[in-house]
Amino acid sequence: MTCAITDRPEPQALETLSAKLPHIQQSPKVEGVLALIVRRPQVDAREVLPEGELNLLEGLAGDTWNKRRSSRTPDGSPHPDMQLNLMNVRVIEAIAGKIKRWPLAGDQLYVDLDLSQANIPPGTRLSIGDAVIEITPQPHTGCTKFAARFGRDALKFVNSPEGRMLGLRGVNAKVIQPGRLKVWDSVRKLVNCDS
Repeated sequence: MTCAITDRPEPQALETLSAKLPHIQQSPKVEGVLALIVRRPQVDAREVLPEGELNLLEGLAGDTWNKRRSSRTPDGSPHPDMQLNLMNVRVIEAIAGKIKRWPLAGDQLYVDLDLSQANIPPGTRLSIGDAVIEITPQPHTGCTKFAARFGRDALKFVNSPEGRMLGLRGVNAKVIQPGRLKVWDSVRKLVNCDS
């Protein structure tokens, strides 16, 4: 299903969003689920997919990550540590409401998993379907587009010091092992053999 960025939700007040933190913080720590896959075939367009493929070249096959310029690389090329964006479903539901509005955030993978720095610091690997991804140190923060789509209070909520520690805007990741994935696949934190 292809959708354009048009159906904007009613902005939520900061107090309303903050009241939902206890529910957000109850997200699974070790094993959750993949609730939504969204491909970005072009700027401001979204394709909601029942299944997809993660690969080393594109991240999510058919996504435009590898064509998007980055202000975080010296030459403006796509940042290798920002191949995939993951967002917690409890956060996006608090901000956007109905699932049909979730793709507005611009992330590719929406998961029910604790994305806090304490739970999945950079270097943590997650298995999703047949694929393995790694959380990267690049911060994933809300921007002017996020504020335009969800309101200034939503931006304050995700970008606050607590919001950043809790990974409310989500996390960046890169593909380590290519593979297929589908909605409702488990998202499992892998044991780090180096520790």
